[in-house]
Amino acid sequence: MIQADVRIPTGEGVVAAADAIAAILPPTPLLPVDINGVHAWAKAEVLQPVGAFKIRGAWWRLINLSPEERAAGVVAVSSGNHAQGVAWAARRLGIRAAIVMPHDAPQVKLDNTKALGAEVVLYQRAPKEQGGEDRDEVAANLIEQRGGTLVHAFADPWVIEGQGSAAIEAAAQLGRAPSRIITCCGGGGLAAGLVLGAPDSAIHPVEPVGWDMVGQSMAAGAIVHAAPDAPKTICDALQPNATKPLNLSLLQGRAEPGVAVTDAEVRDAQRFAFAHLRLVVEPGGAAALAAALAGKVPVDDSTVIMLTGGNADPAAFARTLAGAG
Repeated sequence: MIQADVRIPTGEGVVAAADAIAAILPPTPLLPVDINGVHAWAKAEVLQPVGAFKIRGAWWRLINLSPEERAAGVVAVSSGNHAQGVAWAARRLGIRAAIVMPHDAPQVKLDNTKALGAEVVLYQRAPKEQGGEDRDEVAANLIEQRGGTLVHAFADPWVIEGQGSAAIEAAAQLGRAPSRIITCCGGGGLAAGLVLGAPDSAIHPVEPVGWDMVGQSMAAGAIVHAAPDAPKTICDALQPNATKPLNLSLLQGRAEPGVAVTDAEVRDAQRFAFAHLRLVVEPGGAAALAAALAGKVPVDDSTVIMLTGGNADPAAFARTLAGAG
């Protein structure tokens, strides 16, 4: 249930976010791609300054902070891409940022976040019975001790609007509303933003097998949490334990049923993007492409496939290209 004082993101907010983002960042390319003999389009968010779409929501959120909130700083929780987006925006705006990140986040994401000037606070990503910590509790404790504004990775209304700006951009590049947008999905922030930003397009959220909490929640009509024995996945960016009421309320009855992809399908998509688009795409950023290539979502000449992140671990990416898995 959504709290009464929560701001609800809107389509108008997405348009305003798109205008604000266009003022500081060029549009990411919309690249032609052949999917099993069908012409479609790939939105290369991997080419953002932080290598992921997360810069959109981070910028829109931080420029909407009050002067008092800016002075107190921000706290975010992320496995890496949202961390870099918040750190990038915070450095540009002169805002102090602390990012709660899992101890096993890819080193490239940890290093990039620190290089952007943010403080990184590590937590143990594991079930509580195995000594794990709740990342939201870690962030809440930081805010209680230091103050600051939480910039949630997917359930912040401004973040949702900012992510939806990708839909405004894609429609302008395509010259029409996409028939559908296939998107990688973690907590549902991007999918919710796309629903608002592309009201005439079908939105297809794609998640890793065993971590399809948005898809399961939409099917159940209530929030479903990941199982304690959820399988390991190479999609580190798509592993929140559950979506949030705000995201579910925006997606329920509007987004298409969720789709789940395997690690093998994701690796195939990474290799495809490298061979055919000359792009490095991290596992979580390749999930939407994986679903399209596997025939799990229909594709036509007005389909836009989101390539959401390119912060791949170099050694793991080399193994994937070599077919080592």
